[in-house]
Amino acid sequence: MVDLKPQMTVKLRAKAQSPSHSLSNISIRDLNFAIDEPEARGGTNLGPTPTDTAISALIGCTNVIAHKCAESLLIDIGHLDISAVCDFDRRGVTLQEEIDVPFVKITLTVEADGTATEAELARLAEEVSKYCPLSKLFKQAGTEIEESWVRKND
Repeated sequence: MVDLKPQMTVKLRAKAQSPSHSLSNISIRDLNFAIDEPEARGGTNLGPTPTDTAISALIGCTNVIAHKCAESLLIDIGHLDISAVCDFDRRGVTLQEEIDVPFVKITLTVEADGTATEAELARLAEEVSKYCPLSKLFKQAGTEIEESWVRKND
């Protein structure tokens, strides 16, 4: 019998048709969604902006990796409510000047409704920071990420 190991490096694929300067209709796997600009910036507001999408991806990744880590650590986190507030330097997107770190700081608040203690949530946060690819992407680009992991009922 052959022992097959899962492939550890894979290609992620996305395609888009962009019928205007702001709208991109994205296709990933069997999913379709729009990335767009608000009407105030000449878009049609059919979806989040590219920068909104990046912050949303961090939230989604935090959720997925937190649940994986919690399972491996036997920590009951229940469901998570996650919010992100980003200090974003718009000088680059407005073409005023090149900006090395446009996502200056992200404040990430994670509220768990499970039975996890504060100490367990602190341990979980450390593990998530090791494995969340979006968190690593932002941090390695120079973004400061300030995280708060708390029990929802406290």
